[in-house]
Amino acid sequence: MGRLGYLLKLSRPRFWFYLAGPVVVGVAFAAESVPDLFAPLALALFGYFLVPGNVLLYGVNDVFDAEIDAENPKKDDKEARFSGDSVVVAVVVASGLLGLALFAVTPQVAWVWLAAHFFLAVEYSAPPLRFKTTPLLDSISNGLYILPGVAAYAAIAGENPPLFAVLGGWLWTMGMHTFSAIPDIEPDREAGIRTTATVLGESRTYAYCAVCWLAAALAFAVVDLRIALLLLAYPVVVFAIYQSNVDVSRAYWWYPALNTGVGMVLTMGALWRLVYG
Repeated sequence: MGRLGYLLKLSRPRFWFYLAGPVVVGVAFAAESVPDLFAPLALALFGYFLVPGNVLLYGVNDVFDAEIDAENPKKDDKEARFSGDSVVVAVVVASGLLGLALFAVTPQVAWVWLAAHFFLAVEYSAPPLRFKTTPLLDSISNGLYILPGVAAYAAIAGENPPLFAVLGGWLWTMGMHTFSAIPDIEPDREAGIRTTATVLGESRTYAYCAVCWLAAALAFAVVDLRIALLLLAYPVVVFAIYQSNVDVSRAYWWYPALNTGVGMVLTMGALWRLVYG
């Protein structure tokens, strides 16, 4: 696999919309007219968080997890192990520097959200904080995934989104992250890594995810009851997985489709409001 193919795999194409999707939703809800949807700033944020933002996030993760990932079965097929290539490291660093350029083109109201995203994206995996190895903080720090959408809303609307929308999105990311950690429970334990999932164990981690997603739905109920009802799909699905004989390592790969579907419904709702009032 050449460098370009390696970088593509490192960036986790299945998960590209975990960062870029919230940008689409944020722009759709912030837009006051159809041209706002295609404003240069909206396109710049979407373009960055579609690929370079993922190269930065997962590149930092793979660099500092190289030793741990040696025994992780996910790296055998759907993901890539860090190769130790200095050119790859340079591309990851360049992706971070490109992200800093967003501060030059976005209004100040978006800066705190962008700064929080980049801080968490790096410190989730990198020393000295390395949040991913601290139970509960590993979950909370994954609010980094919703922050591109919050920044996009703020940049286009010129004001911050509703507080309960940010809270609901943050709780959603906490549940999503911890669910994704279930397949890694045994590899992480063998590597001596402590996470929310390794501390709780598989059964209680399912319950933790369901609670996070229920809390996210309740937070969004303050903003719009229809969004809250849509988000109830997550606790329902996780309960169904827990009760079934489906291997969580297999179910984990269904979530990009579920998340994209939910994001699509949210976006279509925002577009309906924009066009039809």
